Amino acid sequence: TLESGIPLNELDIMGFSLQYELSYTNILNMLDLGGITMLAKDRRGDEPFVIGGGPAAFNPEPVADFFDAFLLGDGEEAALEIAEAVMERAETLKRLAAIEGVYVPSFFSVEYNPDGTVRKILPLLEGYERVTKRVLSDINTATLPTRPVVPFMETIHDRVSVEIARGCTRGCRFCQAGSIYRPVRERTPENIVKIIDGALENTGYDEVSLLSLSTGDYTFIEELLTGLMGRFADENIAVSLPSLRVGTLSAKVAGEIKRVRKTGFTLAPEAGSERLRLLINKGIREEDLLAAVKDIFTLGWKSVKLYFMLGLPTETDEDLKEIVRLAECVRQVGRKATGGRTPQINVSVSSFIPKPYTAFQWEPQITREECVRKQSLLRSALGALKLGFKWNDPLMSVLEGVFARGDRRLSAALLAAFRNGCRFDGWSESFDYSRWEAAFNETGLSTDFYTVRRRPFDEVFPWDHLDSGVAKRFLEKELGRALELARTVDCKVDICSACGVCDHKTVKNRPAPEMDAFKGPSAPAGKTGGPSHKVRLRFSKTGAMRFLSHLELASAITRAVKRAGLPLKYSQGFHPLPRISFASSLPVGLESLEEYMDLELGSSEGLLSPKEVVERLNSKLPDGLRFLGAEAIPLKLA
Repeated sequence: TLESGIPLNELDIMGFSLQYELSYTNILNMLDLGGITMLAKDRRGDEPFVIGGGPAAFNPEPVADFFDAFLLGDGEEAALEIAEAVMERAETLKRLAAIEGVYVPSFFSVEYNPDGTVRKILPLLEGYERVTKRVLSDINTATLPTRPVVPFMETIHDRVSVEIARGCTRGCRFCQAGSIYRPVRERTPENIVKIIDGALENTGYDEVSLLSLSTGDYTFIEELLTGLMGRFADENIAVSLPSLRVGTLSAKVAGEIKRVRKTGFTLAPEAGSERLRLLINKGIREEDLLAAVKDIFTLGWKSVKLYFMLGLPTETDEDLKEIVRLAECVRQVGRKATGGRTPQINVSVSSFIPKPYTAFQWEPQITREECVRKQSLLRSALGALKLGFKWNDPLMSVLEGVFARGDRRLSAALLAAFRNGCRFDGWSESFDYSRWEAAFNETGLSTDFYTVRRRPFDEVFPWDHLDSGVAKRFLEKELGRALELARTVDCKVDICSACGVCDHKTVKNRPAPEMDAFKGPSAPAGKTGGPSHKVRLRFSKTGAMRFLSHLELASAITRAVKRAGLPLKYSQGFHPLPRISFASSLPVGLESLEEYMDLELGSSEGLLSPKEVVERLNSKLPDGLRFLGAEAIPLKLA
């Protein structure tokens, strides 16, 4: 709607991706600002259907009163079926309920026991007793968009992002995503390259991020990365792997990543002690972590971030001290690998939140007071060693835990908190727990009921009528195996763990097809090579473009140069930069009828005329930016 300008209340469908529980008040804020009735039961027939998806939609009960429907699982095929159902407009909710994977909360009612637990979930529509997630059996059949919206401002994920695999079979017992996104389905390397080629051509980005729950587990990750770097390194396009698992990071992979520029490295041991890593089925040995760190620092990196959780089941202070010891071991390995230089080691610790559809969904969450005590212990010990330490607000963790395993009654507390002024609760500068306390008091709900109590195996969960594919009995067995410190194997490379997801016919693990090596066609030889030549351009900046800062303007023009296919030259060194210079920078908000910039190009295509440069650039610019003319100038001016 930012691009089309359509008011929210004139949409047919308004969709939300539910990624994080602390964004829920923002959903209400958007409905309110968009002029859409908040409570689904009060919505008029001419208002949009509000539909949710994403990981938190697997327990949508805390926000059920605000949504007409939710989609559980994969959306590529279901989204089209949902659109067709909404187009009819008559008995739309019944038609939505007939779509595999779609949950309509108004077709279920909930009864509670005197102690506040769920007694029964009652289906109200005949034949609609349980909702099973939608599974796209082969993600190669789905077309990934290659023309994403490119923002003018700098965003967190300001790059081409390509999902190379969906699902994970490692079986980490704390990980909700690893459970609800099973089975593993990998894109073929050829398909990945095709998507990247199209996205780079249409966006002008200079970085590609290969996404999955565990990117290093992609069957041909070394071949894929080597092929991509061979294809794009000369164009100064970096490739990053943001979710590498210890044990999958080889020296070859790290070496390929650094060919253009060194993107950051975050390694996630999750727990400091071997005992806790066995409990959560992480499958990481200390020697594997230290070997990976040695490779990283030997190849020139100067810092590493280590990610841990505190508050895991059965955790003791000795386990926390192991975090400190392990971080110091990593620093010592870094010193040896760098010839005595002290690397920067940053330790990030988040509070463990038991999530639905995991082996720990019955376990209690630690109290706020215990979380503060454990954070203090780590802060003191890590600070004494001058190791970096980041932690999260314990009160935010309490709220996340409440909504993660909450029931439908929380909709009232959420609405009360919104009316109390709660917004952007995931931002520390905006988070105000006192307003939430008032909301819980107003609605008679207790945070401890949802967080710190242990749930019996026979308790009815608020999400028991929603089926992720993973059997509840399997998760119960996994909890037992966790307490026994027993290992559960990766079913992608070992025997089936009988979790219940696969039918072994259509729904099954689908690794990329067997191949000797990945050999992608190389980028055009010498695209930016040859002697340089320089062009001075005049341009105007009017309309909405006057609100771009100078850095945003430079970024927008640089991406237009790349989209236009101009052979842009780069500086040398650790972080190559495009050879573009601007004569001046104007204050934000001022239009300009004539500004100047210099652009240095290669000559692999022959010397481009100034006129051709202007024409190619103007074909790729947004409204409000326009090149007015150009002239060739010497590379070095007197």
